[in-house]
Amino acid sequence: MTSTLHSDPAATVLRRLLAAEEAGDPQAMADAGLESPTRFPVELDAAARAEKFQDVYMSVSATGGELLYLLARASGARTVVEYGTSYGVSTIHLAAAVRDNGGGTVITTELAERKAVAAQRNVAEAGLDDLVDLRVGDARETLAQVPEPVDLVLLDGWPDLALDVLQVVEPALRPGSLVLVDDVDMDFGHDVHGPLLQHLAEHYASLKLPISDGVQAAVRL
Repeated sequence: MTSTLHSDPAATVLRRLLAAEEAGDPQAMADAGLESPTRFPVELDAAARAEKFQDVYMSVSATGGELLYLLARASGARTVVEYGTSYGVSTIHLAAAVRDNGGGTVITTELAERKAVAAQRNVAEAGLDDLVDLRVGDARETLAQVPEPVDLVLLDGWPDLALDVLQVVEPALRPGSLVLVDDVDMDFGHDVHGPLLQHLAEHYASLKLPISDGVQAAVRL
């Protein structure tokens, strides 16, 4: 049996998006006056950063996406929360897993409205829009109300806000819920992930996986 992830239309949409990212992100970052997405201007608030990076994908890698699908399938996730939709690459991976788990909802949130519109279109083209609840705005507000229990959380938005976002969602987590944090090995010029990783060490069983720029996997105790 072929998975939803590796079947059309999802597979074709993902190939297109990943190719577009590889071809376009370097120029999009240059146009924004940035050498790397890791060097985001910390003096700007989240909304200003979202505006500055609105043409940059900054999505999970192909391998990272495969990991998302694998872990969501292995955990039987039916209710997933994602912080940082971007153009919908990770969302499609997660929604494919939820479909193959028997159905459910991926609640995802994006601050840049133009990205959100494009992501919604991409998810629909992948045939997965019936599984996705895309919310536009600040994740600390858009994720304040989510259905319980949440089985899996992906934190892949601005890393300095990830702990705040997790704490908003935490009341809906159950023992055994999975939390994934992308890009924990990326050099942001300062220890931006430190408070979140310390929180995970204190309240979760947690392990860093050497996938792409590092994925922290944690299980709620």
